Amino acid sequence: MNTPSALPRLSGPAVAPVAGGPARSLVVMLHGVGADGTDLIDLATYLSPALPHTAFVAPDAPFPCDLAPYGRQWFSLQDRSPPALSIGARAAAPILNAYIDEQLALHGLGPDRLALLGFSQGCMMALHVAPRRTPAIAGVVGYSGALADTGDLAHEVAARPPVLLVHGDWDDVVSVEALPRAAAALKAAGLPVEAHVRPDLGHSIDAEGLALGRDFLSRVLSG
Repeated sequence: MNTPSALPRLSGPAVAPVAGGPARSLVVMLHGVGADGTDLIDLATYLSPALPHTAFVAPDAPFPCDLAPYGRQWFSLQDRSPPALSIGARAAAPILNAYIDEQLALHGLGPDRLALLGFSQGCMMALHVAPRRTPAIAGVVGYSGALADTGDLAHEVAARPPVLLVHGDWDDVVSVEALPRAAAALKAAGLPVEAHVRPDLGHSIDAEGLALGRDFLSRVLSG
């Protein structure tokens, strides 16, 4: 995917494969509003033993957060209406796609060796980008997020990677009701979806959710 050079270029922390040598697969981690790549990159410490030949990268989102005096955002959430979420995800998608293309080229990997892991707004970005990229990537793990444009996906889907969704039932930032809505829209567009609601969990990732993500990534990147 060729992207105009005027778009912001992403960067952020990275972890090389623990087994050493070239990466055989890649996980791109997408953080939420008000955070940056350091918020998720430490998950590689837990995931790496099951994925010893996998590299992990966690780009900082392209824009300063407009809801706090610190952190980054993929797009503004001052307006959280469905049309605004869709517009925001669409505007940020070319920036993320350019970064993904750059990282795949850097590691000499095809799209089938890539998985996206997103939390909150990062999950929104992963769920927006992955079904519209072709060839298909290996899979998507989405924590505590939502599908930004449920009405458009069926008409725009270009690939159908498997998706794992995990959401806490006490989430007071992104309602757990976003999970069944996202799962239904993704399934209607032909994507395989696993969905898990974690009891007594707020806007976070717990040990069980992390284990679900680890096992999912191990399966989809095992080739």
